[in-house]
Amino acid sequence: MINWTQKSASKNTPFTRLQQLEGREWWLWAFAVAVTLVLTFGILSLSFPGMQVTRNVLDYLNLREWVRALVALVLLFDIYTIYQHAQLQRIRRQLAEREQLFYLITQNAADMIAVIDNDGRRIYNSPAYERVLGYTSEELSSTLSIEQVHPEDRPRVLAAAEKVHLTGRGERLEYRMRHKDGSWRILESTSSVIPGEEGCSEGLVIVNRDITERKRAEALLEHRSFHDPLTNLPNRALFLDRLQRAIAISQRHRDFRFAVLFIDIDEFKMFNDSLGHDVGDQLLIEIGKRLTACLRSADLVSRQPGIAALTGMNASTLARPGGDEFLVLAEELRDASDAVRMAERIQQRLAIPFDINGQELVAAASIGIAFSGNVSAEADDLVRDAEIAMYRAKRAGKARCEVFDTAMQSEAVKRLQLETDLRRALELNELCVHYQPLASLQSNRIVSVEALSRWQRPTGLVMPGDFMKVADETGLILPINRKLLRDACEQLHRWHALSPSDPPLTLAVNITARQFKHVELAAEINEILLQTATHPAFVDLEITENIAMADGDRSALMLRELKAIGARLSIDDFGTGYSSLCRLHNLPIDSLKIDRAFVSEIDHHQTREIVRIIILLAHSLNLTVVAEGIEDAEQIDLLRKMGCDVGQGYLISKPLPPEAIDELLVNTPLRLAAYGG
Repeated sequence: MINWTQKSASKNTPFTRLQQLEGREWWLWAFAVAVTLVLTFGILSLSFPGMQVTRNVLDYLNLREWVRALVALVLLFDIYTIYQHAQLQRIRRQLAEREQLFYLITQNAADMIAVIDNDGRRIYNSPAYERVLGYTSEELSSTLSIEQVHPEDRPRVLAAAEKVHLTGRGERLEYRMRHKDGSWRILESTSSVIPGEEGCSEGLVIVNRDITERKRAEALLEHRSFHDPLTNLPNRALFLDRLQRAIAISQRHRDFRFAVLFIDIDEFKMFNDSLGHDVGDQLLIEIGKRLTACLRSADLVSRQPGIAALTGMNASTLARPGGDEFLVLAEELRDASDAVRMAERIQQRLAIPFDINGQELVAAASIGIAFSGNVSAEADDLVRDAEIAMYRAKRAGKARCEVFDTAMQSEAVKRLQLETDLRRALELNELCVHYQPLASLQSNRIVSVEALSRWQRPTGLVMPGDFMKVADETGLILPINRKLLRDACEQLHRWHALSPSDPPLTLAVNITARQFKHVELAAEINEILLQTATHPAFVDLEITENIAMADGDRSALMLRELKAIGARLSIDDFGTGYSSLCRLHNLPIDSLKIDRAFVSEIDHHQTREIVRIIILLAHSLNLTVVAEGIEDAEQIDLLRKMGCDVGQGYLISKPLPPEAIDELLVNTPLRLAAYGG
């Protein structure tokens, strides 16, 4: 980059030295003229009559010496003049070389270099202008330099030029200039003053660089940092920024109302697992498009034009923070019911089938809503509140919406504390196993025990109903049940040694929904059985009917894997789910457990007939039948008469710690005989 100010101001530049030597050259010519006149006068004084001096003066002034002196003086003058001319020629060559170098630089430079006078007319334009902007030098010279600048940028450019003229120092400036084809290019410009006499400016040298592509790359990078790459919707960071702005506006304008909607697609993992992640991604893209269209129409209903003009807020913001979740900032609501209607409209639109690669897919969503009631809240707080309400909607049955209230927050805090305490309980070994016996209704002897988790806190014993759901939802159920199975297998060995029987006592263990989805379940159970030296035939794995039948092919595969390790399999809560009887005989199961709801109403004729049919069905498939929830003698008597094999319930025994089971293993036959056995 050529800085004309510095080059011109320096005392050692060829340009400055040329000016000095040219001044000397004029002095030499003046001196030569003066010497010539003096010599001419001397010759005339010797040659013309009347100008001769007296003889004695001529004798005093030796003419020959005069001539010699004059010749020497002329010789010195000529040598000096030749030297000065040589210096001038050398500097002229340097300037010519530099001019040629400048010409080569400006002709081949990628940057555009222009020289303009004080009136804004272009004196010189480098060829880069034609390459970058499409204009020839003649076209540019016929216009003022400001004419191609974008109208919005002209005031800044003119102000910068004036500042350069006043201060002599240019600043980096970015502005838009029109291409010959009508498009706009972004230029980065620096300018320098061409100094004139007495410190005045004779013009400017401007160096422009085309940074359009760099600006596009920066804009794309900024866009990607604030937008979801899959759906191109705003991401969580941009959403929180806009939400915080809405909170600030609501603090200034009390009439400004807004709400946050937290949308979670129900059972989205099923789409990914069954159809693949590519289909899942395409579904998310289509959901984003449909939500965007839905919110545009919703804005026409909910927005308040008066507040909109006052605040300058845009339409409702839709964002995808990640996964199968979407966030909506519904702004300028007339009242709270607008947000609820918006949520209902979203659910209605999502209920319309999506066409993904020729497949019709139906999606449903659980939606949580949080309103802008608390003006001191932060953006993260409102999103958290909406998420809490969304989880309440999921627990209430999915495909619905819930509005956040303070009770939800209290519940969420308790739930978080419970999860934290549960994790600590695992570390402190506070989780233990209690056992509920299962007795044969024919021999009156305990044939099995069901292992049940208990939490022995310092404040007392916690029942599984108070923590197992949280454990299953958070995934803590996996380490909890691994510990339960290991402890139960070790305890089973001690009972086999204490009270041997034929057949040996078996152990029943429940498999939860989260466990059943765990692909390594069979391998982990088999590893525990090997480590504890427990025969797989002594372990009965209980899976509820709904879990076993939820995904036919996958469930059948998992059941076969569990059966392959040698364990027994039972369908728990049979009769309350949605089992298909035509598939039942294809499942590798060993027993059915009749749900306690049927046993509790077995005195009713219709219920009794249902129980009788279940027992007949199971026996026809060579399955053992277990009745749960036996609480009185009439129930156990009816079950015996129907041919039920095994009973379980408080009449036999409630769940007990392992040391309390020892006495039952010896005395149970006498105890059950009192009920007609």
